[in-house]
Amino acid sequence: MKKSVYLETTIPSYLTAWRSPDLIMAANQEATREWWEVARGRFEVFSSAITAQEAAGGDPAAARRRLDALDSIPDLEVSSAAEALAQRLLTEAVPSAPRADALHIAVAAVHGMDFLLTWNCAHIANAAFRPKIEAVCRAAGFEPPVICTPPELMEET
Repeated sequence: MKKSVYLETTIPSYLTAWRSPDLIMAANQEATREWWEVARGRFEVFSSAITAQEAAGGDPAAARRRLDALDSIPDLEVSSAAEALAQRLLTEAVPSAPRADALHIAVAAVHGMDFLLTWNCAHIANAAFRPKIEAVCRAAGFEPPVICTPPELMEET
């Protein structure tokens, strides 16, 4: 049985963006493309309306590319349980995060995703927040997903 992955908005953004002149950003874009082409098929991949909503913003041509990448990815429901968990995360774990970031974590946890794939290291894939995020999810009765970036998920089978 394949493990499940929830895609946060930075994944389609890095996947479809023009190559950045910044070397670190360009390397992250390339790692995202490699994960998409090489490793994605090893997983059941999901997203949500939150990801699509965020992906639809900004430059219309770039938004179209992001939405096209998400087109075949099934959406997970943003349920009342996810809304409640997101509120707890904002209160107890990531108070400086935008609500959408907390919702990404909550949707992934409520739906039992094995992994949450992201490049958002400010509020999601942040080692300082991770223990708090995991504690809040578990206290609410949900197993948190492993929060990781594409290079960290390349070897998973």
